[in-house]
Amino acid sequence: METIANSGADPLAEFIDAACIPLGALHSSGTLERAEAIRLAHPGLADASVHAAAVLGDAEAVERFLLLDAANATREGGPRAWDPLTHLCFSRYLRLDRSRAGGFLRAAKALLDAGASPNTGFHSSDHQPVPEFESVIYGAAGIAHDAALTRLLLERGADPNDGETPYHSPEGFDNAAMQVIVESGRLDPVGLSTMLIRKLDWTDRDGVAWLLGHGADPNLVGRWRNRGLHHALLRDNPLHFLELLMDHAADPKLRNQDGRSAFVYAAGMGRADALDLFERRGFAAPPEADSGFLAACARADEPRARSLVATEPGLVARLEAQHPDLLANFAGAGNTAGVRLLLELGFDIESRSQAPAMRGVTALHLAIWRERLATVRLLLERGARIEATNARGETPLAMAVRALGERSEWTPHGSLEIVAALLTAGARADAVERFPTGSDEADALLRRYGNDA
Repeated sequence: METIANSGADPLAEFIDAACIPLGALHSSGTLERAEAIRLAHPGLADASVHAAAVLGDAEAVERFLLLDAANATREGGPRAWDPLTHLCFSRYLRLDRSRAGGFLRAAKALLDAGASPNTGFHSSDHQPVPEFESVIYGAAGIAHDAALTRLLLERGADPNDGETPYHSPEGFDNAAMQVIVESGRLDPVGLSTMLIRKLDWTDRDGVAWLLGHGADPNLVGRWRNRGLHHALLRDNPLHFLELLMDHAADPKLRNQDGRSAFVYAAGMGRADALDLFERRGFAAPPEADSGFLAACARADEPRARSLVATEPGLVARLEAQHPDLLANFAGAGNTAGVRLLLELGFDIESRSQAPAMRGVTALHLAIWRERLATVRLLLERGARIEATNARGETPLAMAVRALGERSEWTPHGSLEIVAALLTAGARADAVERFPTGSDEADALLRRYGNDA
């Protein structure tokens, strides 16, 4: 049956493909809808192939195939030519159907006992120019976040020090699989640093605290080229994250790979609160070029800022040419007073972010995404373009509507005031794609302004 399946004309191949992670999209995306439709239309798929049995976590079927021939434990097959353990660990059923968790664990034990490698996997052509090796522990810990299966793989010799497992296992707020990896003692310091960076990405204070308590070094420059404080500032983490990092010896004087200290980062991000924290902890700001001016702007110290501009009349133009994202950074931090001062000094209101995750969004977009209501109102009052688009083609209103329901480190937003402010300012509701907002009030607002348009 495998020969027919590989032709793509057989429901078995279609089922296996639908039941496994997508290869051309986010690996943790998608549902079981198509796989379930095929399974229900073709009962007995688990008995047709050890690969289908593994995808379903059908331990009894897997064990029957192994009794027939132990070589089935490592035999490649299915439309992707994967071995059974790879199919098991990259199954959507593993991630989405927790009622099958016991079966998946038992099936994995049977495969490993019969000779499957705990370090098997596949090469993903999604990563270019060099395909990335996606190990089964990445599937278990980084996609399914299955702590029990992760523990089994580690006990059998899985190596978590790949490019994917330390990066993806901290995603979200279920830290059990991540903790199993750390507690195994098999993760190297660079991997631990990567986990810390990712928990800062997710604004997960409990996860950050746990990692710091288990040896994560906030001063280590790991694979992602940032020290802990620098990354927390780039992600605009709340002040208590910076305090936590400094409680574990994070040093703001240390320079990142770009040669800049955390003081320079804080000033450039408009983080007056961070600058004050560093000083309270006994770290005096070093006399670095331009950071004194940016610190004055972050603290909305207009006399000091204007004095420095008077000393160097071309200062604003030079800084804006060198760092066109300055006003966007201040807006993202919600430093409304600092944004007002930058505008008074002549900085461009259409400043766009250069942060990797938000590259190209305007200051207004960024303030919206991070729910900086006062800053949004200021930018609207000062004439920020209300129909400007980001790289996804979204207007500020479209992003505000998406932020009401989409899960991220900054969403869902808790209030409707930003949407209302944009609509009141003239944003075109009829041009906004409707997203599930989870809010009757938001839907009513959009309908009302859409009908009025």
